[in-house]
Amino acid sequence: MRRTRRHVQRAIRLVAVAGVVCGGVMVSQSGANASQDGGGHRVLDAPADGAQSVGSAATLARQLESRLGDSRTAGSWVDAQGRPVVAVTDDASAAEVTRAGARAKVVRYSMRELSSAGDTLREAPRVAGTAWSVDPRTNTVVVLADPTVSAEDWARLKDVADGIGDAVRMERTTDTFTTRTAGAAPIFTRGSRCSAGFNVTDGQETFLLTAGHCGPVGTTWFGDNRGATGVGTTVASSFPGADFSLIRYGDPGGTDNDRASVVNLGDGRAVRINGAAEALVGQQVFRSGSTSGLHSGQVTGLNATVNYPEGQVGGLIQTTVCAEPGDSGGPLFAQSLALGVTSGGSGDCTSGGITFFQPVTTALAALGVGIPRATDSDGATPGDQDAGAAPASSAPAGAPGTGTGTGGATPGGGNAQGGSSGRTAPAAPAAPAAPGAQGGQNAPAAPGGVGYPGTAADTSAFAAISSGRGIGPGVLVIAISFLGLLATLWIRPAGGGGGHAHRRQWN
Repeated sequence: MRRTRRHVQRAIRLVAVAGVVCGGVMVSQSGANASQDGGGHRVLDAPADGAQSVGSAATLARQLESRLGDSRTAGSWVDAQGRPVVAVTDDASAAEVTRAGARAKVVRYSMRELSSAGDTLREAPRVAGTAWSVDPRTNTVVVLADPTVSAEDWARLKDVADGIGDAVRMERTTDTFTTRTAGAAPIFTRGSRCSAGFNVTDGQETFLLTAGHCGPVGTTWFGDNRGATGVGTTVASSFPGADFSLIRYGDPGGTDNDRASVVNLGDGRAVRINGAAEALVGQQVFRSGSTSGLHSGQVTGLNATVNYPEGQVGGLIQTTVCAEPGDSGGPLFAQSLALGVTSGGSGDCTSGGITFFQPVTTALAALGVGIPRATDSDGATPGDQDAGAAPASSAPAGAPGTGTGTGGATPGGGNAQGGSSGRTAPAAPAAPAAPGAQGGQNAPAAPGGVGYPGTAADTSAFAAISSGRGIGPGVLVIAISFLGLLATLWIRPAGGGGGHAHRRQWN
């Protein structure tokens, strides 16, 4: 009996300790998940340290490029350790870069020469299905041609490249370059679907920034494919040439929460955007779209030119992030900074591919708008923007212009009938199925895990308790476990009296 009671006592103690640990985990997780935006999404603010390090690297690299000039430098990127690397053409410039705290790589061609090579390609007869960009890491202009480019056109383009010299490298792709019409959240017009990009403001009204090829000026957008939920109307558009457009919401005012630029990641998760910045080669980036959800990749080129069937678009960001039809206009971001909106590319999220993005900073400057700086519903203000970011304060008051692009190449595009029924945010897309590696594309895991870098904006345990979200069960588990520990004080093995009686019986 004594041995049995001792075993029971130990078992209860082990179970109680395990309960305390499990309850503690439940409480901490509930606190971390406490922050919600107005639509019920968990709003994540990216950690400032990561954004600041990338922003500092970008700022230092661009300062050095500006100081030395395009005849002594040939672009920059971040290495695997996050350090800025600047390509230079002579040893003296390399020494100056090293003294400033960056890495230097001596190369053959300057950025002036590489840009001249790009100009020569741009002046040649346009061939749909081709693209090129400067790759600073290989010190070349990389020309890509998709399967639609004929052997004759390929030969002519190769002649142009041969005339430029070794500064140009030519490659064939296996998939066709297309715009991605078919954000995270979907927006619909007659016959086509795009993705919402970023909320922007001119200081008085709130607008939605998306891709220009999604629809021309006057296009009416809805949050569903039946045309029942109005979003707004396109008031400015530029495509081809550039690829951005501005949608005025049906209700120009909106709420404080509506004014915030929040990217929907799916599965009730979102990340708040605090500013805008220019992308840097080698930088890890994230893209969200209404078709394929959340995926990640790396910036491989800047100032890229793409010859879509609809026309030529220049000044784009080239990446290894995948995208699919319907992802057009969706946001490209890193940490809490807006970088671009999805333009087009090749491949898909099963086999991988190349995707091009319209830089946000260029679009904001052209449209006279900025990323809004809103406060959380609980009064907390999002963290400061990246040191290398463009100002995120509101642009001067006044409605944006109508733009210069035509945007008329959208498949099935045009004006949908009916007006907006008021400012209603587009419906959130279905959560992507366990965003992960697909065909070599490393998509981030759910925020808060080991994938997308983010932490909950409000980790207050008291806030979670008051809202009834999950801390209660954790506290209950801890309380029951403590009661179990106390109960073991009353479960004692047989004491001295019983032992003496046992011994007397056998004596």
